Amino acid sequence: MYVCSCFGVTEAQVKKHAEDGACTPRQIASQCKAGTDCGSCVRRIQSILGRGACPRRELADQGRPVLAELDKTGPDETRLDEAA
Repeated sequence: MYVCSCFGVTEAQVKKHAEDGACTPRQIASQCKAGTDCGSCVRRIQSILGRGACPRRELADQGRPVLAELDKTGPDETRLDEAA
């Protein structure tokens, strides 16, 4: 089912971007442009995002640093500040 008819973005695509870490409509928009033209799909995107868990949102709700936590769990387990 299409969520954004302006750019042909499906619900499955939005869910995939959410699984990959996009937690807000703005982050979804930066991945696939959904919500950036007429804006009629933004509420639908919000409802899709509201159904699943978002690791970044959970960390923020706990008052923990969001990006630092994600850096520790990168594919090679090397933090960005340690790689330099």
